[in-house]
Amino acid sequence: MKGYCKILIPALLLAACSKSPSGGMVIPDQSPDGEVYHEMIVLGERMEDPYAVDNIRRAYESLYPTKSGRVDVKPTDLYVRFLPKSDAEYQALLDAGLNLMDHPLDYRILKEGDYYHDPSVAEEDVTWQYAVVGKDFVFPEGIQHEILEECYLSEHDPSTRAPGCDVDWEAVERTAYELTGNADLLVPQTRADAAVGTPSGRITIVDKDYAGGKPFGVAGVMVSCNSFVKFSHCYTDRDGYYEMPKYFSWRPRYRLVFKNKIGFGIGLNLILIPASFSTLGKGSPHGIDEIIHKDSDRKLFARCVTNNAAWDYFQRCSEEDLNLPTPPSDVRFWIFYKKDLSSAVMLKHGTVLGKGLFAKFLGEFRSIIQVFLPDITLGVSNADDYATIYNLVVHELAHASHFMSVGVDYWDRYIEYILTSFVSSGGVVYGTGTETDSGYCEIGEMWAYYLEQKLYSDRYGGNPPSFGQEWWFFPQIFRYLDERGMTPSEIIKALDGEVASREALKAKLVSLYPGRKAIIDEVFARYTNE
Repeated sequence: MKGYCKILIPALLLAACSKSPSGGMVIPDQSPDGEVYHEMIVLGERMEDPYAVDNIRRAYESLYPTKSGRVDVKPTDLYVRFLPKSDAEYQALLDAGLNLMDHPLDYRILKEGDYYHDPSVAEEDVTWQYAVVGKDFVFPEGIQHEILEECYLSEHDPSTRAPGCDVDWEAVERTAYELTGNADLLVPQTRADAAVGTPSGRITIVDKDYAGGKPFGVAGVMVSCNSFVKFSHCYTDRDGYYEMPKYFSWRPRYRLVFKNKIGFGIGLNLILIPASFSTLGKGSPHGIDEIIHKDSDRKLFARCVTNNAAWDYFQRCSEEDLNLPTPPSDVRFWIFYKKDLSSAVMLKHGTVLGKGLFAKFLGEFRSIIQVFLPDITLGVSNADDYATIYNLVVHELAHASHFMSVGVDYWDRYIEYILTSFVSSGGVVYGTGTETDSGYCEIGEMWAYYLEQKLYSDRYGGNPPSFGQEWWFFPQIFRYLDERGMTPSEIIKALDGEVASREALKAKLVSLYPGRKAIIDEVFARYTNE
């Protein structure tokens, strides 16, 4: 997969509707090194899985040696690894509903990280993917796999819920841990929190400029925990609270998985999977609380802000609020930590790959990478606080709403303009405004900078910075109309696939809102003459 990144990333950094915090020359570094690498998990020794059928059976028999009506411990699940050879095979596994992990589940982890790549697999290929599947799982045809272990999970065995079943399965599992040499993972029975726990807690984040600096919830993010092949996961609510459906009496490993319950994902930049995760380490079987702030791990902070900003934006698109076209629910973000350009390329949703410069640039890799492509890229090298990352996210999501109004062909011309004008202008992000098709950029950026400032004002109050006013286009037009009663919903209704110039925009607004012609004429005259 690394090879695909080296082909794709330079193009992404030059592409559509790029937002830069500076107004001058911006020449992206063409090398992905240093920004798409996350530290790799370091594995220790392999451990004996307490959930292997033979080990659960031994534990059961040691606790209930004379029990009549003995439970027949048979496999409920299979611990499997897959080696997909293509994006289509990888996607087939996802479509089958598998929770894939890129590292084995029965090894000690000496050092946590964001990814693992098996040394036996070439760096440019997808590494082994590990999963736990039901005993009757139908394996997708043609995908290489190995069954590593037959397992028993009592919650997956209907007989454990039958009337009269009085087996203490939590005690059986604890015994299995002891018999397999994993007693050090158990919570000691003498401790106050030793009783069986259903993990619950709260994941929060701090924005020093919002809510008086008090922590508030990380909304809709997946919290996942596991010990060996026993997994449980759930989503936080809007206030960051979560509660797992399964019990644990040992210290599970907790992770935040950035696939929001709305559907959008924040994908890794090296291992191109639909959602990145941040490991929080092992914690109590009763759950953990986590407060994230700007001095926390940088990737964790940026991912959580991106998650929350996107969550907020989707809520604000509702008919009851701003009534805007909602971006695709499965919009995908990539975060670049050593770049300062952001974009709404919308590649996952069909733009540009088969046309013009992108097609020439990507060549044969186009079909290979399609499944993993981003819609929005965020360059956060100069964004170290909540408000700055929030602005980047809502700016690009404003573009995504515009994309939903105008469609792929319009967006292709927008992207093509950015690519060509960047070169012809000597590296100016938006060009000079004199190039062919500059109107696509003008309309798109007017809208995105306007909406960014509006949402910023709604969140933080006061007098916000004048986003976008240093450029050759005029988001001030929309701000002026807003101040005189025109809503964002009314404005974006004028931004259809036929509006690709300031003149066409004015004509469309007048045709939609003839009663406001005087105001429209006034504002366009003001900014046309500047």
